[in-house]
Amino acid sequence: MTKQNIRIIETDATHAAIAAPLFDAYRQFYKKPSELDAVFVFLSERLKNEESVLFLAFLDSGSAAKPVGFVHLYPTFSSLTLRKQWILYDLFVAHEARRRGIGEALMNRARQLAKETGADSLILETAKDNFIAQGLYERLGYIRDEVFYRYSLQI
Repeated sequence: MTKQNIRIIETDATHAAIAAPLFDAYRQFYKKPSELDAVFVFLSERLKNEESVLFLAFLDSGSAAKPVGFVHLYPTFSSLTLRKQWILYDLFVAHEARRRGIGEALMNRARQLAKETGADSLILETAKDNFIAQGLYERLGYIRDEVFYRYSLQI
């Protein structure tokens, strides 16, 4: 396998059509049904309304550009630190593009965004059995919270 360059772009609503199939594959990975049209609308609205930031990763291989990974972030604020924070909500690399440093490159781009916007932290969650992702996060300096529990209320 030849080494390929990873190119990451920050998207806007005009990129929703090329991002939607990859985002739909991500949802299917988490056992959600394919809903390509709904995914397109969801991404378009988030990006158009500047409610989230989506970075797409491409492998520059000379062929038609097709995204192979993404990281999706939502802004929030901390009442305790009185500063912005980013929730790293979605990270995905297509199966055929894994083990090439794409996830790490996307995580580093998310970190760069946090620094550029004066945020005090990036926050993320992952499944307890997602050991590969946990290894990446810990290698990049993320610290697992052993103090707080996470609760949710379905509405």
